[in-house]
Amino acid sequence: MARTRDIRTNVTEEACDICGRTLLRGEHAETFLAGGSRREVCDLCTVRAQHEGWIRESGGDELALRQTRHDGRSGFFERFRARRERAREVQDEMAVDEAAPPPPDEPDAPARRAPEPPRRPRHVRAVPTNADLKMQRALEVFNASDHTRTVGGVARSLGAPAVRVRPRTDRPAVVAITIMWELSWYRFEIDLSDEAGGVRRDAQGDELDELSEAEQEGNAAADERGNLHLA
Repeated sequence: MARTRDIRTNVTEEACDICGRTLLRGEHAETFLAGGSRREVCDLCTVRAQHEGWIRESGGDELALRQTRHDGRSGFFERFRARRERAREVQDEMAVDEAAPPPPDEPDAPARRAPEPPRRPRHVRAVPTNADLKMQRALEVFNASDHTRTVGGVARSLGAPAVRVRPRTDRPAVVAITIMWELSWYRFEIDLSDEAGGVRRDAQGDELDELSEAEQEGNAAADERGNLHLA
């Protein structure tokens, strides 16, 4: 009787550190760096690894270039810079959500709605004369807007921001709100004499050096839902 021989190979089985799937013969895993460790990721999970903030090992030269260019910055800052693209994706998603029309209240609501007038009537109201009252009222208007969703979404990726609230000296009825992370910032303006005009995005950027030192001094904070309150 012929004897059956066991066929063995020297190939070591390799598994993806994200989905746990054992890689097929000939399939190549890409190495990422996460938390100081090397992680092997299959081709199907590379996008997810990037979303989690893992750094591609083959991109180490690019990371070193960023560290050299920003001498004096902490290692904490450099780790977050690799997640800038993820933050921008979150911002784009929030912008799409804000632009989406609300669903009809009733199932038999008409498919078309009458177009809104191009300009809303201006409602003039008394503006507080005290700076603290101005800032408090401006935060109430901001927290009632959809911009809190944008702040909360970015905070889930980059952490809690610093917030600066200040009345404008050249326009007494206007309060400016600057929301800052290490990798991005937004400035909003609220006209307390015309609160119906809502919150207006005045400017945004990617580097805190674009702001004055006084504007970078926070006097407010944001919670996990993106609502703002004075510190």
